[in-house]
Amino acid sequence: MSVSKLVSLRAAVRRFAFNGMQYASGAALPIGADALVFGSEMIRQGIGDIHLVSHCASQQMNLLVAAGAVKSIETGFTGLEVFGFAQGLRRKVESGQVRLEDYSNLTMPLRYLAAALGLPFMPTRVNIGSDLQYWNGQDAAALDGNEKIPLIGDPFQEGGRVGALRPLAPDLAAIHVTLADPQGNGIMIGSEWSRWELARAAKRVVLIADHIVDTACMRQFPNLVRIPSALTDAVVCWPLSAWPQSSPGVHDVDEAQMRAMNQALGNDADTRNFLGTFVFGWDSHADFMALIGSARSEALRRTETAFLLDPYRQWFLSDRQITELTQAD
Repeated sequence: MSVSKLVSLRAAVRRFAFNGMQYASGAALPIGADALVFGSEMIRQGIGDIHLVSHCASQQMNLLVAAGAVKSIETGFTGLEVFGFAQGLRRKVESGQVRLEDYSNLTMPLRYLAAALGLPFMPTRVNIGSDLQYWNGQDAAALDGNEKIPLIGDPFQEGGRVGALRPLAPDLAAIHVTLADPQGNGIMIGSEWSRWELARAAKRVVLIADHIVDTACMRQFPNLVRIPSALTDAVVCWPLSAWPQSSPGVHDVDEAQMRAMNQALGNDADTRNFLGTFVFGWDSHADFMALIGSARSEALRRTETAFLLDPYRQWFLSDRQITELTQAD
């Protein structure tokens, strides 16, 4: 029988996160599925000096930056869409406390893909001729150096010169999935947003799942297993791990909390209060759910996309089964 990779959230952070690491979180659309609780647990354990890389990020980046855990960022996009600009990110970048290096939404997955393929660089025509080719963070002097995306020649002398993108191989990727089995196979419902490339580029991969299923589910739908167990180091079961963001098929976005969270991260005093309640105010999943409240969590779970989980429900493992399969801390 295969060994279970199920671990607690606390153990996953303790084993794989470290100060100064290059960290990526894998998520769906900007305000879609992203395991915010993993970022919260890193703050709880004092992980800092993080170099954060992201194809598309929102509240987890906003939280980590506002909490002072991040020193630098490489990103294709970060924002909260209808919920406004990420205020924690804004104030730390504008004050010079965090260095942000901008790329495009195509450039970032290309860089993950380069690392996944073991390439020294990825040739590209993306960003060439724009400021993104030259600007290194907030460093205007980089305009003179062309260090960010240098031009290289075509060895076949047919296509002229193209840009060369640096690969991205994060030390750790915490990737949200809808379904995982105890061995680390993962199925994502909703948009992928480079989680396929990230899972193959990162040195360590932790899946944070809304539901744990029997491996028979993965055998029934092998074409949907976009992250196989061979890539996964650990699996964490944490329902509503994306809250207040959404998880397609599982729960909707908590609009009121999204706005309240972003407002709180806009200044130091409110950030400290927010962290005290929503990061340091729980010790277990039961505490976490009590913080959300049963009425609110039930309302969020009454999502119109719930039918998307219907083909898989017969394989859901019970809380007792998950506990028995979870490795001791």
